[in-house]
Amino acid sequence: MKSTTTALVLWLIGIFGILGFHRFYLGKWGTGFLWMFTGGVAGIGAVIDLFTLSSQVKQYNTGKELDVIRTKALK
Repeated sequence: MKSTTTALVLWLIGIFGILGFHRFYLGKWGTGFLWMFTGGVAGIGAVIDLFTLSSQVKQYNTGKELDVIRTKALK
């Protein structure tokens, strides 16, 4: 389970989301590198991430929970 607090701290440490550390934390490697090389897509994506970070963490956690349920169902 990923933490919204940790994601927010990584957003702050990564120069307010521009370096994409929070995206790497959530397993979004492609957009993490995109954020890193484009300055958070000119800063616009980084600001949007501030407002959507909580839902991104929930989406990640839900996906992992569904993986566990599927694995148990197939056994």
